[in-house]
Amino acid sequence: MFLAKALLSGGSGSGRGGSLARGLGGLLTGGGRHGGNVGGLVGGLVNLISEAAAQYNPEPPPPPRNHFTNVEAYESEEIRRFRRLFAQLAGDDMEVCATELRDILNKVVSKHQELKTDGFSLDTCRSMVAVMDCDTNGKLGFEEFKYLWNNIKKWECVYKQYDTDQSGTLGRAQLPNALKAAGFHLKEELLQVIVRRYADEDGSMDFNNFISCLVRLDSMFRTFKSLDQDGSGQIRVTLEDWLQLTMYS
Repeated sequence: MFLAKALLSGGSGSGRGGSLARGLGGLLTGGGRHGGNVGGLVGGLVNLISEAAAQYNPEPPPPPRNHFTNVEAYESEEIRRFRRLFAQLAGDDMEVCATELRDILNKVVSKHQELKTDGFSLDTCRSMVAVMDCDTNGKLGFEEFKYLWNNIKKWECVYKQYDTDQSGTLGRAQLPNALKAAGFHLKEELLQVIVRRYADEDGSMDFNNFISCLVRLDSMFRTFKSLDQDGSGQIRVTLEDWLQLTMYS
């Protein structure tokens, strides 16, 4: 999800909104009598994300939407076939909701028994739609879906490469190298946060959670890079923008 226009507007805020924004700023910097512990935690996490984002090189973002007939003439035959298949699956509106996305992805992964997965859950697909939904209409257009699909194919190869025992999961010891192979160079502190969120109690991660984690990381890093225009490793957002950015994801 790209909120660059809203986020780049920044704004110092006034009245209650300004106070809330300044309060958030205090937490991030650890200011105030009670801000130290919370600020250290949040600020430390932001620093970890900014350092990791600096090393991440995402695929080019989905281009603006164009009418089917306006773009097909300039596409390769492979992309045309993919677009026509998408049109069959998506229907007349040329968009897919989370339920349709789940049905499409699960139809594909069901053919890969080596992944040992029951498929993607509806909640996972809702999260995928949210982080890829450029215009926040709750659906993915063709270019958004193509970007997501290309990443999933790439990350599937990484997953199978590091699932060396073919157990259907990546163990805790395999995760750092698997994430690095996917393009994410993470420090141990951030890796621990990811394991607590996406892995099982023993630290292993199945295919569903692996893809869900990488989709979120890709979105966070792309958003951070789009806002960090001067490459300083720091961004500034209002509280309202921060909530919109984090809640719809």
